[in-house]
Amino acid sequence: MLQYSPYDFDVHNDPYPYYARLREQAPVFRNETDDFWALSRHADVLAALRDSTRFSSVNGLRMEPAFWGPQAEQFFSFVAMDPPKHTRMRGLVAKAFTARRVQALEPRLRTMARTMIEPLVAAGSFDLMTDFAGPFPTDVISELVGVPESDREMIRKLGMEIMYSDEESTDLRPEAVQAIGTIIGYYTELTIARSKHRGDDLISGLLDAAEADDRLTPEEIVGVLILLVGAGIETAMLTLGNVWHAAARHPDQRRKAFDGRVDDWIAESMRYDPSTQMILRTATEPVELHGVTIPAGAKTVLLTGSANRDPEVFDRPDVFDIDRDTSASLVFGSGRHHCLGSNLGLLELRVALQEFVAAIADYEVDVDNVRRIHASNNRGFASLPTTVTAR
Repeated sequence: MLQYSPYDFDVHNDPYPYYARLREQAPVFRNETDDFWALSRHADVLAALRDSTRFSSVNGLRMEPAFWGPQAEQFFSFVAMDPPKHTRMRGLVAKAFTARRVQALEPRLRTMARTMIEPLVAAGSFDLMTDFAGPFPTDVISELVGVPESDREMIRKLGMEIMYSDEESTDLRPEAVQAIGTIIGYYTELTIARSKHRGDDLISGLLDAAEADDRLTPEEIVGVLILLVGAGIETAMLTLGNVWHAAARHPDQRRKAFDGRVDDWIAESMRYDPSTQMILRTATEPVELHGVTIPAGAKTVLLTGSANRDPEVFDRPDVFDIDRDTSASLVFGSGRHHCLGSNLGLLELRVALQEFVAAIADYEVDVDNVRRIHASNNRGFASLPTTVTAR
């Protein structure tokens, strides 16, 4: 019997055989227990991402009841909005989240990365996730936002508490709910402080962003900051781990990556094993596809992780090949919700991996002792024990 649930630990271990069966046997799949419909083919996922009229974002991006529903914009800000609210919010945020602000971070990011990498290489072995992939994106976002260095470890721990669970569960644990409240309170206080004394940071930019007389409210700014915990810290952390793991398992591709092809390594890794496996939408009207009707109001899962392995679009999709054309990848979404922070995310990955390549000649991952995270929509590692050979 064809089965698929994003809460299933077996799916977390390897979702790709499940996706292949869905694409072949049930491109519009119905899960009665978890109450959702799923699209798995590239063409269908892409069309839905670009059709915000029939596939709404207002109920959010995650299936857990605490996240899903009209309260979603508290957690996902403008990503959980449709026009015209989305148009206004994204436009104002974009005024603060400029290419200039992102590019100006690069020298500081390189210094941060080198400072973290040097003692790890000197030690010869470390856990990529806990010793680098977790702390580095946290510090990057904190640097961007204006979080003092003394508070950054707290922000990372709260984010981890919210996002992951070691138990198969369809909702948030009480500890996660408490962590959400703590982080909202922290960012509220930080925003109030910046409203009195501006700095050269994103919060100050968000406070100053305006379209005529229209400005973001303090509550809207806090919503954007909460979004950055998931979209800025968590996604970058998991992507670093997945990129690292993919090359560890494919030494021929790793050699190419180390030979000056970091950007190709990143692009193919994000297609091959993306940290974000799905994006949720709500059908606003009945949608007929492949002889199946998705009813109005239905929770609709767009399996971008499956779309990126669709053989109709990618030749030998289950092969990790950094020579391939990844331009059709849906890793940053598509349409009006295309990831606003993609430039920052790619900069983080590029800087981190370039600095590792400059410091080490090769590395190995202890694949028997890796440990995965468990989340409904994300895929990645909690632990990646690594041994390196210094240059």
